[in-house]
Amino acid sequence: MEERLVGATGLRVSAVGLGTLTWSRDTDEHEAAEQLRDFVDAGGTLLDTAASYADGAAEELIGHLLRTTVPRDDVVLCTKAGVRHGAGGRVVDASRGALLSSLDGSLERLGTDHVDLWLVQTPDPRTPLAETVGALEHALGSGRARYVGLSNHAGWQTARAATLLGPGRLAAVEVEYSLLQRGVEREVLPAATDLGVGVLAWSPLGRGVLTGKYRRSVPADSRAASAHLAGFVEPYLGRDAGPVVEALVTAAEGLQRTPLEVALGWVLGRPQVASAVVGARTAAQLRAALTAQTALPEAITAALDEVSAPAVGYPERR
Repeated sequence: MEERLVGATGLRVSAVGLGTLTWSRDTDEHEAAEQLRDFVDAGGTLLDTAASYADGAAEELIGHLLRTTVPRDDVVLCTKAGVRHGAGGRVVDASRGALLSSLDGSLERLGTDHVDLWLVQTPDPRTPLAETVGALEHALGSGRARYVGLSNHAGWQTARAATLLGPGRLAAVEVEYSLLQRGVEREVLPAATDLGVGVLAWSPLGRGVLTGKYRRSVPADSRAASAHLAGFVEPYLGRDAGPVVEALVTAAEGLQRTPLEVALGWVLGRPQVASAVVGARTAAQLRAALTAQTALPEAITAALDEVSAPAVGYPERR
C-alpha cells in the first residue's frame, strides 16, 4: 500500500487508514482481529480510534489486539479526545483537564506509553481554544503523543491552533470528506495547505452510501438498518445524494471498477489528503478497500467534481 507524509511533517501513514468506530459494538473481537491482520498484511499502518468509541471499549479491544495479533510498532496509532458520554448524553469537553485525563485513560486502555497522533475530536465552544492547544502542547512535551492535531474543526480554528502551537507543530486535521461532503474545501483545506497540515479524510465512502448499496433499498445488515447508526447514514439517503451516486456508478461501470474504488480514488487524489480512513463492519468489507485501484483518469475526476460541487458563495467566491 502507498505510504504518504502527513502534511509537512515526517509522520508517514498508509493511504488507507483503518477506522474502528464499530469495534466492540457491531464488530466483535474475532472480526476486529481479522481486519487488523488483513490491514497490516496489505501494508496498512494508520489505525484510527477515539476514547468515545464504544465508551472506551474500542480502545480496550485495540490494546488487546496489539498484544496478541499484531505488534504495536506495526501501526501508527491515532486516537481522539474531547467527547464522552454521560448520564445526560453526549458531552463535549476540550478543557485541559478533561483532555489530559482522557489521554491517560486512552494510553491505559491501549496498553502503550504513547500514541503516534492525538487529536481533539470536536470543537468545544465553552473552552478557549488557547486552553485546548495548551493540552496538545503538554501531550507533546511529556512524550505521550508524538504528533497532535484537530478533528472536525473549522478553518479559522485550524489556523489559530497552528499559530498558537508554532510552526510545524500542528500535524493533521481529520475531517469528513467525500463526494457527498465537500464543505471542507471552502476553508479547512486551503488553511491546511497553506500551513502544511496533513488531512485525514474520515468517511470517504459517504457513510457507506457511495458503495452504491443503498440505491434501491436499505439492506437489512447495513448501518442504515442499525438502531444506533441509522441516524448517521440518513442524511445521505435523500434526493441530493442521488445524482452523485448515479454519476459515480456510471463512472465505475465505464472504468470496470466498483463504486467503492472510484469514490476512494477521488478522495485520495485531493490535495493534502494523507489518508482516507475506512471503517468496515466485517473483514470482507475492508478487503474491498485494501485492494482498490485508486488512480483515476483526469476526465473522470473532473466529471465527478462537477456533479458533486458544493455550493460556494461570498466571501469564498465573488
